[in-house]
Order: sequence, then structure tokens, then C-alpha cells
Amino acid sequence: MLGLMQDRPLLISQLIDHAAVNHGDTEIVSRTLEGGIHRYTYRDARIRAKKVAEALLSLGVTPADRIGTLAWNGYRHFELYYGISGMGAVCHTINPRLFPEQIVYIVNHAEDQILFVDLNLLPAVEKLLPELKSVRHVVAMTDRAHLPKDLRIPDLLVYEELLADKPGTYEWPDFDEHTASSLCYTSGTTGNPKGVLYHHRSTILHAYGSALPDTLNLSARSVVLPVVPMFHVNAWGLPYSAAMVGAKLVFPGIALDGASLHELFEAEGVTFTAGVPTVWLALLQHLQANKLKLATVKYAVIGGSAAPPAMIETFARDYGVEVLHAWGMSEMSPLGTVNHPKEKHLKLPADDLLALRLKQGRPPFGVDMMIVDDTGAELPRDGKAFGDLLVRGPWVTSGYFRGEGGDVLREGGWFATGDVATIDPDGYMTITDRSKDVIKSGGEWISSIDLENAAMAHPGVAEAAVIGIAHPKWDERPLLIVHRKPDAAIDKKELIEFLGTRVAKWWLPDDVQFVEAIPHTATGKILKTKLRETFKDYKLPTA
Repeated sequence: MLGLMQDRPLLISQLIDHAAVNHGDTEIVSRTLEGGIHRYTYRDARIRAKKVAEALLSLGVTPADRIGTLAWNGYRHFELYYGISGMGAVCHTINPRLFPEQIVYIVNHAEDQILFVDLNLLPAVEKLLPELKSVRHVVAMTDRAHLPKDLRIPDLLVYEELLADKPGTYEWPDFDEHTASSLCYTSGTTGNPKGVLYHHRSTILHAYGSALPDTLNLSARSVVLPVVPMFHVNAWGLPYSAAMVGAKLVFPGIALDGASLHELFEAEGVTFTAGVPTVWLALLQHLQANKLKLATVKYAVIGGSAAPPAMIETFARDYGVEVLHAWGMSEMSPLGTVNHPKEKHLKLPADDLLALRLKQGRPPFGVDMMIVDDTGAELPRDGKAFGDLLVRGPWVTSGYFRGEGGDVLREGGWFATGDVATIDPDGYMTITDRSKDVIKSGGEWISSIDLENAAMAHPGVAEAAVIGIAHPKWDERPLLIVHRKPDAAIDKKELIEFLGTRVAKWWLPDDVQFVEAIPHTATGKILKTKLRETFKDYKLPTA
């Protein structure tokens, strides 16, 4: 017997409709590339998103067509999120920080029909355009007055002109909730990037899951500033979950330096923000150098890589900000876990509570996870055993766009994340390494992440990375690569002594190398492949 409930498909257009009807006067604030601050409301955004859909129809776009965006976090990009997916096309967000050849590959692989491009990215697109085989139109995301005069892009369209004569009365169509909605390519540190194709159902369920109190804890009282870019896994879903709960949105544009972010935090009363550790390090340095405070920020979610313990402590002690570790991946839309203490944990001593907060957190309903050994056998959730991390759920990928990578699921529908992790009895997961980054020394595993975090607890260390270097006796030994803070005078001896009180003796790096900068991927993660290439001929003093 079936239940007697209405069977309405879950569609992204319903989010902007809900926000416009029930939170119509709530602001969406953007720092623009043209200069100044743009303000309007969810009610205004819905009308303009409908104009986007009408404009796409006038350009001959049909359902399932891929529409590319090369854009930063701003109100026009927000409109494209809803206008493109709402009419049944696929919103393909492209990372402008990728190498030009990667952008060309991605656009051609996706067969993007139209490219919407932010003002400062137009010159780069002009150079690449002859290689973009499927692109029929380029749309400059600005108005005519701000358009660069020397552009040589044939038949360039202007966003505001495209929308100007559209009525904004478009009726969102109903269709299967499994219809593709958006496309995001992995960062591709090895080989070509692969496309992760989300659908409407997965996006809505992810928005539900991410807004819950024990995940991102969003509500109509929240003021959300996504530092995480809208071209990176849909800004971790924040443009969707914010609309679902009616939160005020603040888009920072391209200005992500400490001073610019602090200005927006204070002016707009931001309560929630999310991004990668490198951004928060820069913000902390700005706050400390200028003796500033954060008046309204309650939560800062950190993903992409682990936050150093000192950062978590400093934010809490000096600024009253609760840092929430989160973990996920493009293949998971991206939410996998968020670290909120349970009630019983609040009574823990400060050091024990900090140790808990350093874990990646617990999965919300909708994400199943387990760890397995090399044979695929499940390992115990005791916080000690570590193995390959597998996940499954309604917002986890079942495969890559166009079948790249073949069958990616194991028996039972499990997706192998490529991470090595532990899970404790309370469900808290801790990433100990990427599978390819684990250092295997004398048959034992050394966690490069734990060693990096220990090094970054030193007050003179701005950033640290650990890679394995070949060793004739131990197979591999750790090399610590350090970027010092300005004016810090730490040396190898001091750093090794410091680590000696924090990690097992056999974990201590065999050497330390100081560098001017540590390379990162386009999404802010430490680029270990580049470091391995740089130090491929390096010989440890112990070898």
C-alpha cells in the first residue's frame, strides 16, 4: 500500500520562489567589480533570475544545454544559479584560477553553449575563445558603460542589455527532479579534471542537510558571507541553503584580503562565513596587526584542509568565533561532515575539547560512511583504526560526467574518497591523510596532516606541508616544508625540538626545508604534487 502524500518533484526553482514569497525583503548584498556595493532583495533576485531564463530561451538554449560561468561571488552569478537550472539547463561553474589549458579542456568537454563572464575575466576569455569549440555566445556580466573598449570578442553580449527588455514573468517548468542542474569539475591535480553532475533532487536534499543545527546551523536570522567561491562546488551549497532558510547573503566579489572581508563583516553584520584556512590566516593577521575585533561573526566554517589548532584557539579566545571543521568533496556536493560538539563534550577539559574540534566532524543524515582495510573489510569505529574512507548517500556521485573514470562505485554503492581516516564511537571522523599522501615508514603509517598541524602550532610558522622522501632503510621518511611568518627567525633545530613534545619520536621529520611560499591548487589546497616534483631529487641527510 502506498501513502497518500503529494508527489511534487524537488526543484531548485522552488528555493528562490520560497525565498521571494516568505523572505522577500531580505537583502542580498554584493561587492561589485565595477566598484561599490549592490543591494537588492530575494524578491528582486527572483524576477531577474526569471529574466535570465527568458534571455536564455531567446538565445536558443534548450533543456540539458550546458551554460558556463566564469565569475566571482556576486548577485549576477546568484541569478545565473537559479535562472539556468530553473529553466532546465545545466549551470556549469568554471574555476577561473585554473590553467588556461584546463579551462579550454573543461569548456570543450562540457560542450558549453554560452559563457557568462565577469568583467575582469573577459581579456582571458578573449585569448581562449578560438579554442572553445562549442561556445556560441559570450556574455559580459556587466553593463555597457563598464565594458572595456578594446575587447575583440565577436558579437559580445552584455548581461544588463540581455535582461533589460525581458518581462521577468517566466513560469518555472516542472520536470523530473533527477534532471541535471549543475556541473562542477574536480580540481584535477593529476590528469584532466572530471565533471561531477548534480541534479535537482541532490541539490535540494543537500541544502536541507547542510542547514541543520548540527551542520551549518542556518536560519532566517543568519547573515551568510561565502568566502568559498561560487565556482567551487556551488559555494558549498550556500546560495541554495541560504535561500531555503531566508538568510541574508553577502557576496564579497573578488576582494578576499583581510581588510576587505573585515569591512564587510562589520558593515553587514555577518554571523556566518565559510572558506579555506589560507583566507582565515590572512584575516587573523589583519585583525592582529590592526587590533581589530569581530562584532557579529559567530561561526567560521573551515574546509578544504585542516585548520591549525592555534587558529581555532585564537578565533575562540580573542574574537568569540566558533571555528567549525567541515569536510567534503566535489563528489559529495560537497558536505560530508561538520564538527559540532555533543552536549557531553562541553564538559571536557579545554585541551580535550580542542582535540575533539580538530576532527573533521560527524556526518548529517544523508551521508553514510565507513573505513575499510586493503581487503575491503570494515574496520572498527574506535578512533584508533584507520583505513580507506568510503561514503554513500543521495548527494554523493554515482559516476563522472561522460563516464570518465569508469565505474567508481564499490559493492553496496560505496564511493572511495581517496582519504585515509578514523571514525570514533561517537561518529566523529578524522582525516589522517590522502591515500596517496600517507608516509609509509618501516611498515608503519605517518599522518602528514597531523605532522603539518603540529608544525603550524609553532608561532613562527605561517604554513607547513609534509611529503614523503625515499629512504634506503625505512622506504620513506617525512620532509617538513615550512613557510615562515614575516620576521620569524625559527630554524630547523628549534622546530624539531618543538615537534618533539607533540608527536611520536619516530614521526619527527628527517629534515626541514624553508621556502618563500607553499603552492596551492586553484581551490586553496596544498599542492603536494608540485612539492614532490620540486623535491624529487632531494636526498635526506639521514639517507
